[in-house]
Amino acid sequence: MLAHFLEEADLPTTQISLIREHTEKIKPPRALWVSFELGRPLGIPNDVEFQRRVLLACLRLFDEKRGPVLEDFGEDVPTAPTREDDGGACPINFVQHENVERTVTEQFRVALRAEILQLSPWYDLALKKYGRTTVGVSGIDLPELADFLCAFLEGLPSNPREDIALTETLKLAVDDLKAFYSEAMAVQPGQTPTSTMLTKWFWHETTAAQVLYDIRDVCLHSTDDMMKLLGQLLLIPMRPEADKPVLAVV
Repeated sequence: MLAHFLEEADLPTTQISLIREHTEKIKPPRALWVSFELGRPLGIPNDVEFQRRVLLACLRLFDEKRGPVLEDFGEDVPTAPTREDDGGACPINFVQHENVERTVTEQFRVALRAEILQLSPWYDLALKKYGRTTVGVSGIDLPELADFLCAFLEGLPSNPREDIALTETLKLAVDDLKAFYSEAMAVQPGQTPTSTMLTKWFWHETTAAQVLYDIRDVCLHSTDDMMKLLGQLLLIPMRPEADKPVLAVV
């Protein structure tokens, strides 16, 4: 939309579009649609030649004097030598053991804490390797994070943050959980996992995903409008590979 105002000031614009439907409605003066995943308008990282072709295709749209122009980029992201369907090379076994004396919520809490504990060495390695992390926005320590999230399975828990609403605390806690899993998995030995592989692994093979799906159900049945909105839009990605997993914690 900003492009329309810039063009009115005689400043020609061009852009890369990741969601074709949005671009068709907004009708910017010049846009190049790419078939890449959200957040990666130039394709996969470190592929300099491929990214250069994307940028040149976008800049060539300046040859079009009148718009709106929406052109498709003719290439998909290059496929990796390994099959993404194989998933990552994670050596951790997340299978849980049955304990009939525990409630379902307690089983989830124990299983989630166990997953976090198993992934912690890999997360520490990632922190050491990259020197940065996106984990910590909630201000809740990871073991307590598991307790806080699982408490939603039995109703709305008390808010550990006094400065923000419970819905905001929940959103930040979920962001921390997903970031922790993603950063830990990224340094697993073997092939370097793509974001698609990480998404499939997280949403289909972890207790964390099961907990988030159940929390979403709690939010959707809440009488609180903000909690409902959180469940509808902000907890689970709207992607085909993010279908609810069939794993069961027992």
